[in-house]
Amino acid sequence: MKFNKLLGAALLASSMLVAGAANAKTLVYCSEGSPENFTPSINTTGTSFDAARPVYNRLVQFTPGTTQVEPALAESWTVSPDGLTITFKLRPGVKFHSGVNGFTPTRDLNAEDVIWSFDRQWKPDHPYAKVSAGSYDYFNDMAMPDLLESITKGDDDMTVVFKLKKPNAPIIANLAMDFAAIHSAEYAKYLLDKGTPEQFDQIPVGTGSFSFVDYQKDAVIRFKAFDGWAGKPKIDDLVYAITPDATARYAKLKANECQVMIAPNPADLGDMKSNPDVNVLEQAGLNIGYYAMNNQKPPFDKPEVRKAFAMAIDRDAIIKEVYQGAGQKAKNLIPPTMWSYDDSVQDVAYDPEKAKKMLEEAGVKDLKIDIWWMPVQRPYNPNAKRMAEMIQADLAKIGVESTLVSYEWGEYRKRMQAGEHMTGMLGWTGDNGDPDNFFAVLLGCNAEGKPNGNNIPKWCNAKFQEVVNKAATITDQAERTKLYQEAQKIQAEEMPQVNIAHSTVFEPIRKSVTGYKVSPLGSHEFQNVDITE
Repeated sequence: MKFNKLLGAALLASSMLVAGAANAKTLVYCSEGSPENFTPSINTTGTSFDAARPVYNRLVQFTPGTTQVEPALAESWTVSPDGLTITFKLRPGVKFHSGVNGFTPTRDLNAEDVIWSFDRQWKPDHPYAKVSAGSYDYFNDMAMPDLLESITKGDDDMTVVFKLKKPNAPIIANLAMDFAAIHSAEYAKYLLDKGTPEQFDQIPVGTGSFSFVDYQKDAVIRFKAFDGWAGKPKIDDLVYAITPDATARYAKLKANECQVMIAPNPADLGDMKSNPDVNVLEQAGLNIGYYAMNNQKPPFDKPEVRKAFAMAIDRDAIIKEVYQGAGQKAKNLIPPTMWSYDDSVQDVAYDPEKAKKMLEEAGVKDLKIDIWWMPVQRPYNPNAKRMAEMIQADLAKIGVESTLVSYEWGEYRKRMQAGEHMTGMLGWTGDNGDPDNFFAVLLGCNAEGKPNGNNIPKWCNAKFQEVVNKAATITDQAERTKLYQEAQKIQAEEMPQVNIAHSTVFEPIRKSVTGYKVSPLGSHEFQNVDITE
């Protein structure tokens, strides 16, 4: 994004990271990467979600530090007895931000904004459907087009009615997720009339606790406190210092150049815990780090080949070296802390000799592949390049030659979603605490049998899909558990990907920071955070 001329480059000078108006409180968050844009509906990565999160709200939200859903822009909602109609009563008096590009809102939030926000993702004839390439992977991966019958205004401007084609157990939690952020329809029209609709996704306007100030690519994002429906935050200025290297993030934290950081190097945790100025918050991650084999590219269309690869990879060594022990070996897609986890699933044992024999029996020889590794550190994978090197060495032992490949983070994600890779690494942190958010999103396929965008193994299995779809229509958790456990057994048998680890999430913060909570969903939120000088 180009700098806003009204603000000038002075806003972006490095000295502004910690400086501010007299007596203003500034909190700096050392983030790990640059956002692709500031509209959650056209993103799927935590990096981009985090960058947009201060600006937006949704109809409902997760209580900070939990997976419990609470009211947000909707002050209440009711669900019909048949589960097909959800009626939201909007909170009155919700104000939108003014934009740094001259936009000033003339009205409060109403039903038009909610309908606009979902129709953009849903309706091909929406005026913003094709803006910024018009890809709404999350909306589609959540099967929202197959679920929604209509979204309309109710009896007044403050009522929105969702009609569903079938009951859906996770729907309320799904609407607390980032893709369901509510935008200003008035702002969208303002930009369309100016002939600059692309600014909508680069200069965000929302109802959140912080309004957008400016963004310098690969360097800094600035926000300022907004006195909105949730109350004015305790800090005045929020700054994201984009710092891809974990060592550099910790150096900034120690120097008080930032007060909260993401994804520390596991090797630095000992020093962090002994630092008198630092608190190390930790929590079992609701996540999975995995190594995917593209099931649509031979020989990975054969389950026996995929199983051989799983046997060849020494995950215990990876846990020890890459995660420094701060994680556990994964046999299922979902972590053990999530309801419906099936501990009876048999894990794959490390057995390179058997793996080599299985490849021979499958007629695979002189195999050459690529191994894609993420260029950023994520909570589910603290060192993707090192993991790739270890997997490369393991596969060499069974006669597989591999080349390491990486791209800039946004490009990496898009290329993997397009299926360009043969094999590669990615991962996931649950967005709503429901198993559906793992199974349906990460291994789901649409009605035409095509894999979702986030289905990196590009694996479609009719029985798996049937089980997962059925589970989403049932409200009884015990019955849903049975179905998800069946899904886990199918995945273990088919082995579309190698589940590597569920990591422990560590978040170092300065002891001057209060009110910050680690989210089990991997989000970073600052509405309730304060800082002492």
